[in-house]
Amino acid sequence: MSNTILFSGSAHREFAQKVADHKGCKLGNVKLQNFSDGEIQASYEETVRGKEVYIIQPTVCSDSIMELMIMIDAAKRASAAKIIAVVPYYGYARQDRKDRPRVAIGAKLVAKMLAAAGAHRIMTMDLHADQIQGFFSFPIDHMFASSIFLPYLEEQKIPNLTIVAPDTGATKRANNYAKYLNADLAICYKQRKVANEVSEMTLIGEVKGRNVIIMDDMIDTAGTMVKAAQMIANQGALSVRAMCSHAVLSGPAYERIAESVLTELIVTDSIPLRTDKDTSKIKVLSVSKLFADVINRVEKHESISTHFVQ
Repeated sequence: MSNTILFSGSAHREFAQKVADHKGCKLGNVKLQNFSDGEIQASYEETVRGKEVYIIQPTVCSDSIMELMIMIDAAKRASAAKIIAVVPYYGYARQDRKDRPRVAIGAKLVAKMLAAAGAHRIMTMDLHADQIQGFFSFPIDHMFASSIFLPYLEEQKIPNLTIVAPDTGATKRANNYAKYLNADLAICYKQRKVANEVSEMTLIGEVKGRNVIIMDDMIDTAGTMVKAAQMIANQGALSVRAMCSHAVLSGPAYERIAESVLTELIVTDSIPLRTDKDTSKIKVLSVSKLFADVINRVEKHESISTHFVQ
C-alpha cells in the first residue's frame, strides 16, 4: 500500500486530476472553504498521519498562495511525515531581485513562507530565473517544459525555422531551443518605462522568409508578445508563433492574442485558461504526465536528472 497521497487546491483541480490519473491513484479528500470575508479554511477529510502528502497548486494569485500555505499547515498539524508542494507555476517569480531601491524580493518571501508553513520539498517548472532555486532551504525539483515542447516542435517539422527571444533575459532559453532544433536565432531588444508596457523594441537578427517561434517562460498581458510578433511580420516573416510555458494571460491578453498576427500560441496547462475567452489560437500541451513521473521517481528515491535538462 502506497504511503503517498495527492491533494489538490482549488486553483487548478483539472491539472491535479490529470496528474493523479497518470500516477494511477485518486486525489485525496480535502475540504476547502471560503468564508464571506475571504478567509480560507482547509480540512483533510481522511488521515494523513505518517503519509507523504503532495499538494498540487499553481500559485496564480495571492489567494492561491494563501490557500497552499493553509493546506501545508493543516497537513503538518495532522502529523504528515512529509509535505511536498507541487507548484507547476511559481507566482511572484518575476520579483527575484532588487532592481531598484525600496522594493521587495517577492520570490524569496514566498519561498520562506513555504518553509515556515511546513513544506519539505517543492516541485515546479520553468522558473522565471534559475537563481530562485537558491531561495529555498529544502530540496527543489525544477523541471523544464522543453521536454514537452521540443518533441512537439519536432513533430511539426516547421521549415526555415527561426527561434526568437522576446527580450535579452530569454536569450539563453531561446538559444538552447535553436541549437537543439538546428534553427536560426534572433533577439528582440526592448525598453520599458513602466512595468507591463514596452516603450521601444528592435530586432537583432534576420527573419525575412522564415517561420518564427517567439520563445519565453510566460506570457502575461501579451503586450510585448503581440508587438514583437507584429514587428517580425513586418520584416517579412512567413509565419509567427509563440511558445510560452506559463499562460498567465491577464488584462486584455486574450483579446490581444485573438486580434494579433500570431498563427498560434503554444502553452502548457500549468495555469488554467479562462473558459469565457477566445482561445482559438491557443494550443495547450499538458505537463501533467511530467509531474506524475517526477512524483513517482521521488517516491521511489530514483534519479530525476533527465527532467532537469533544458
